[in-house]
Amino acid sequence: MSLHCNRNLATQRETFVTHLECSMTGERYEADRLHGLSRAGRPLLVRYDLEGVRGALTKEALAERPHDMWRYAELLPVRRVENVTSLGENTTPIVPLAAMGARLGASQLLVKDEGRLPTGSFKARGLTMGVAMAKELGVTRIAMPTNGNAGAALAAYATRAGIETIVLCPDDTPEINVREIALQGARVYRVNGLIDDCGKIVGEGAAAGHWFDLSTLKEPYRIEGKKTMGLELAEQLGWRLPDVIFYPTGGGTGLIGMWKAFAELEAIGFIGPERPRMVAVQAEGCAPMVKAWEEGEEHAPRWEGAHTVAAGIRVPKAVGDFLILRAVRESGGFAMAVSDDELMQAVEEAGREDGLLLCPEGGATLAAYKRALEQGLVKPEEQALLFNCATGLKYPMPDRSKTIDRHQPIDFASL
Repeated sequence: MSLHCNRNLATQRETFVTHLECSMTGERYEADRLHGLSRAGRPLLVRYDLEGVRGALTKEALAERPHDMWRYAELLPVRRVENVTSLGENTTPIVPLAAMGARLGASQLLVKDEGRLPTGSFKARGLTMGVAMAKELGVTRIAMPTNGNAGAALAAYATRAGIETIVLCPDDTPEINVREIALQGARVYRVNGLIDDCGKIVGEGAAAGHWFDLSTLKEPYRIEGKKTMGLELAEQLGWRLPDVIFYPTGGGTGLIGMWKAFAELEAIGFIGPERPRMVAVQAEGCAPMVKAWEEGEEHAPRWEGAHTVAAGIRVPKAVGDFLILRAVRESGGFAMAVSDDELMQAVEEAGREDGLLLCPEGGATLAAYKRALEQGLVKPEEQALLFNCATGLKYPMPDRSKTIDRHQPIDFASL
């Protein structure tokens, strides 16, 4: 297995990456080399020559580009075009929940529907970037823990890039995820534990040289893929940001990435200093960020006995906990946990009233919004953006059908 850098720089495209930086200490690391966590054991962040980007990129030029996540090339780390490992990462729509909004008295209730991406979830953003950079830096074997959708995205992109892939998942991971991971070319193993138990095994294998560890925030580039959600929604809303964002938070890569994206957009002159309030949404059965936020802590201890039907946010311990909490606090936002009953009710309401099928994690953001509205934490007239992180088609649905016996008289009025 080769984990070293092996690139032909003659085929570079112009990029603006200057270095990597420890998110806790600020220590600088050389770009274009393979890195995991910093020496402090914390995530590394990609830094750019933002003055250079400001001089090279205009809103007008951006508007002429294809509507996919790669349109933001100046703010992305991939240097060689041939390393872009794409399955068609289109711009995802922002969909109003008009009927529910009217019932709740909320005039600007919006959902960014990430289920339209390849592999059916927002994990496609982070994993296409992580895999592209792994390819660029010469990685030939990757392993990762997953609750389902991230493993599916990794399998798809790594297979496309020709990288050998091993995925470990909790033994109660949704069956459809386990099967799609295998069908898309990875070796998948069920582990009798939670995602951090899987992550421990992956980490041990990486330390022994068996593979590169692409776990959440344990390499610098998944954040860069996920931050395109923030770049994209700003552009879609006419270069202004919503008043409040409700984000389903497990490992928190997307929340951290969006907060980074907003700072970069301000630095290149595309937006002003205004920021949305960031709301980290968790399930009551696994709410380490909520507990840490309520107690004023910078780090969140491991949540014991984690359980929720929303598998994507069942993350007992997040390596980027302090970055999540920092973004929430700097934005004037908050963290909130909802029950499984609440989030599944929200899934049903969105489908029944507005025809939008949310995943359970997306349902959690709607349930949190409803509670926040009741508690006066958001105002009905504020523009609220909820994230539906995956297509609801991947999840079990209740059978509400009835039967018709075609051999008996049919009571059409009753239908």
